[in-house]
Amino acid sequence: MRSMDLVAIEEIKRLKHRYFRTLDLKQWEEYADCLAADVTARYGTQAMGEPLHFDSRADVVAYMEQNLGPSVITIHIANHPEIDVDGDTAQGSWAFEDTVIVPELAVQIRGGGYYVDGYRRDPDGAWRITSTRYERIYEAMTSLTDTPSFRLIANRWDPSLEH
Repeated sequence: MRSMDLVAIEEIKRLKHRYFRTLDLKQWEEYADCLAADVTARYGTQAMGEPLHFDSRADVVAYMEQNLGPSVITIHIANHPEIDVDGDTAQGSWAFEDTVIVPELAVQIRGGGYYVDGYRRDPDGAWRITSTRYERIYEAMTSLTDTPSFRLIANRWDPSLEH
């Protein structure tokens, strides 16, 4: 493997981690910069009821901002990257786990699976995600009203709880 490929792989790893960090922290402008303008995204969960298909950065970001705002807590963990670089394009696979808590609905969703992404180094030199999709291994929903011991004691989005 060429040293240039190793540098690209590290840059792509940072890109994917930034993608999840900015999604979870609701930093929409930085999140948008992780995606190519012409990104294709294929998301879908049993909890959402139907697959979500987007064919532009603007559509992905608008959906995330509207549906994962301050009333929804998320955390995404990605690991086990397998990345193949071919010049200014690359393909990658990532194992992931996610947790979504919706306090107003008293529900928690946990899941995991594998992302498959395409990447491109854009003219400004930055790597961006050109395509993303995932296959769920599992997804589970828990009613927090059925879990009497559950108590949310920290929530960066709720000023009434200490951070």
